[in-house]
Amino acid sequence: MRPEMPQFQPRDPGYAARVRASFELQQAMALIGAQLAVIEPGYTEVHLPNKSEITQQHGYIHGGVVGMIADSAAGYAANTLTPADSSVLTVEYKLNLVAPADGQRLVARGEVIKPGRTLIITRAEVFAIRDERWTLCAIMQQTIMAMQGKNERQG
Repeated sequence: MRPEMPQFQPRDPGYAARVRASFELQQAMALIGAQLAVIEPGYTEVHLPNKSEITQQHGYIHGGVVGMIADSAAGYAANTLTPADSSVLTVEYKLNLVAPADGQRLVARGEVIKPGRTLIITRAEVFAIRDERWTLCAIMQQTIMAMQGKNERQG
């Protein structure tokens, strides 16, 4: 975890396994080849290797795909702080694409800004990494709804 991040206490001691299991249910993440690489209270990272199937006409990773991994990284950061019997759903997000997603891989870093019982405010930064040089390519702010007592679909 980055040192400047607030320290959060998860309400579910099994949050990491629950969040990982939820991510595994996302067929969209499997389709694009994304992996949930880091899970900490209030923070997650989604890593995505570049492959031609997710690029646009200029050869950059498509902005929609950038939005997908930003949404998932920040959403799962929120999910690390929810109770065991709840799930999360994105209410809204704003994404600024600040540079082309021109990298051998992308890393989306999601973090909780303000936790709440029902609404959780998050943000994400997405970096394009080429030859170990990190370039910020997107910034997102998001609102997540915690759905108490609502489990995810299991199949």
